[in-house]
Amino acid sequence: MLSAGLAMAANTPGTPAQRRACTPDVYRLCAGEIPSVPKITACLRRNRANLSAACRAVFEQ
Repeated sequence: MLSAGLAMAANTPGTPAQRRACTPDVYRLCAGEIPSVPKITACLRRNRANLSAACRAVFEQ
């Protein structure tokens, strides 16, 4: 199975658990990038310091 970082890098939306962890942060920080998964992923990475602990953990896997 791909790690979360690799899944995100592959332009896939991630697992259901990863999506649950990051969806609030996507709407809070990256709403303007929806529906582009690559742009959302880049936005979340740029905003790493502002991510919730759950979403930050997705990128640290």
